[in-house]
Amino acid sequence: MLIEIGLKTSKREILIDITNLINDEIKKSKISSGISLVYTPHTTSAITINENADPDVCTDILKGLKDISPVKSSYLHGEGNSDAHIKASLFGMSQMIIIEEGRLKLGTWQGIYFCEFDGPRNRKIWLKIIKD
Repeated sequence: MLIEIGLKTSKREILIDITNLINDEIKKSKISSGISLVYTPHTTSAITINENADPDVCTDILKGLKDISPVKSSYLHGEGNSDAHIKASLFGMSQMIIIEEGRLKLGTWQGIYFCEFDGPRNRKIWLKIIKD
């Protein structure tokens, strides 16, 4: 089962908690046990799992990434978004998460984030749900 989820981002760089969106789709699928693959088909966005209890974590992650790959540098790519490509490559385009009892099997403080590094844009998330 492949599900496409549309997402509109509001800032150049933002981490959006999509955990509930994914859990809602799993619930609709009526699959109680399996695997979910969360994937973004864009070269300047990513999917990650991290703490979703304290919003300062997202702020700190974005600050740290700016330190690693600043927006302005001596990049050669003509579109002016090389930093976004680097950040997306560091995180990766997908995450695979276990499904148990009809929900994502995440740790107590974990959430799934869509990472926008070149927004605002209309984006897609592809969710593949595989039943045991």
